[in-house]
Amino acid sequence: MNMAAPKLEITNRMVLGIAVPMTIAFLTVPLLGLVDTAIVGQFGQAALIGGLAVGVVIFDIVFATFNFLRTGTTGFVAQALGRGNQREQQAWFWRSIITATVIGILILPLSPIIRELGLYWINPESGVREAATTYMVIRFLGAPFSLINYAILGMLLGQDRPMASLGVQTLVNGLNIILSVVLGLVLGWNIVGVAWGTVLAEAAVAIASFIWLWRGFDQTQKPAWAEVLDRASLLKMVSVNRDIMIRSFALLIALTLFTRLGANMGTVTLAANAILLNFFFVSSYFLDGLAAASEQLAGRAIGVGSRAALWQAIRKSCGFGFALSFLAAALLLAFGDQMIDMMTTAEGVREAAKTYLPWAALTPVAGVLAFQMDGVFIGATWSVDMRNMMLLSLLVFVVLGYTLPSIFGNHGIWVALNAWLFLRGVSLLFVLPKRASEI
Repeated sequence: MNMAAPKLEITNRMVLGIAVPMTIAFLTVPLLGLVDTAIVGQFGQAALIGGLAVGVVIFDIVFATFNFLRTGTTGFVAQALGRGNQREQQAWFWRSIITATVIGILILPLSPIIRELGLYWINPESGVREAATTYMVIRFLGAPFSLINYAILGMLLGQDRPMASLGVQTLVNGLNIILSVVLGLVLGWNIVGVAWGTVLAEAAVAIASFIWLWRGFDQTQKPAWAEVLDRASLLKMVSVNRDIMIRSFALLIALTLFTRLGANMGTVTLAANAILLNFFFVSSYFLDGLAAASEQLAGRAIGVGSRAALWQAIRKSCGFGFALSFLAAALLLAFGDQMIDMMTTAEGVREAAKTYLPWAALTPVAGVLAFQMDGVFIGATWSVDMRNMMLLSLLVFVVLGYTLPSIFGNHGIWVALNAWLFLRGVSLLFVLPKRASEI
């Protein structure tokens, strides 16, 4: 019999206890990208660097679609934790692992089609195309392991084990770096070594983490397969995952449209926007850490059935989020010029980037509520609202993106982006009281 769920009191320590390690975990991702690029760059062939960049972009776009395997798992497991139901936690873990494995296996025969569609969309030069193809052929072999790691991270975060999540993420990326250096540089396999380093690291950590989690389960709370494959639970998982996937698609469309609109303004504007957008991406890793805290704590509050705990989680995570976003904006305004100078030597690009820097500095402030509300709605598995508000925000972004630039130039593109970020958060905040009243 499961113990009764304890009363939940959300504290600042609980928020930071999740946010800090998860932020560190998220920051290991760009570090890995820098190392891989540096390894390939040692061979002095621009086509290899370009091929790696193209391959990573295509792979990341595809797998961002399946991020619901982490976020969805976090919400369901956190709610089961709030109810003090270990059996239910294990059941959701097995459902997620099975889903990840099936999707990963299905991706394998579809990978050539996915690869060619991506290359057709980007349309790189022949040398870059060849290098990207080589990289992706290998990377897609690890698809099942990549998705299983999503499910494992979702389970750990849902169980309020952020240090374990940090350990798994650090182990994946650390082993990836070591293997990529050995295979890519020491053995001289260049981009082939980098690709195999990633696949082997993800496979090793997925298998080891799965065994570690499985051995740590309370076997007296082991669910029967009939419970794991319960039709109602599976349909609920499919519904939530579908909504999160649509939301992820809309997010990718918005970011792709931002790049396309910048390209319409010319190469210099495109390059300047790319540099400035990276500033937002860096700040987003910090906001993602707090969003992860919102996911777990909101899910637990729903599981406990405590409206008070839910509002505590929202107030405290948003408080830290706004403080961090204003700090990020201040740092970008203070040091943005120097950062731009370090990232490019092209004077035209430097000048353009500095002109639009204030808009980039505004993005963490405009977007902080979107990150926090996404976390709350994911943890509460209120995925329909999150999907609908994202689509509404995307519609506004498209309208503004195709009207404002004709009047205000590139300033109009940045206004549209900030409006999109702001509306995502505000629209979810608007429907939150009604949702919370249902607890």
